[in-house]
Amino acid sequence: MTNLTRIGARGQVVIPKRIRDRYGFQPRAVVEFVEEQGRVVLRAAAKSRPLQRDAWDEVRGLLKRKVKDVDRDIEQMRRR
Repeated sequence: MTNLTRIGARGQVVIPKRIRDRYGFQPRAVVEFVEEQGRVVLRAAAKSRPLQRDAWDEVRGLLKRKVKDVDRDIEQMRRR
């Protein structure tokens, strides 16, 4: 069965849900594109080759509340 998809303006490709489910690709999974016999193949990256993390990965999602008034919140933090 063929699954057609488009490459987005920023070079992103959506892996069809049926393929993600079948091969166990989870969000934020590390994958690699490999050239094999004139084809490009997507496969799960070896576990020994972790993706470089940035500083935001450590704190992303920690803050639950939404900030509506930044100036007010900064002033409240200064008073503590």
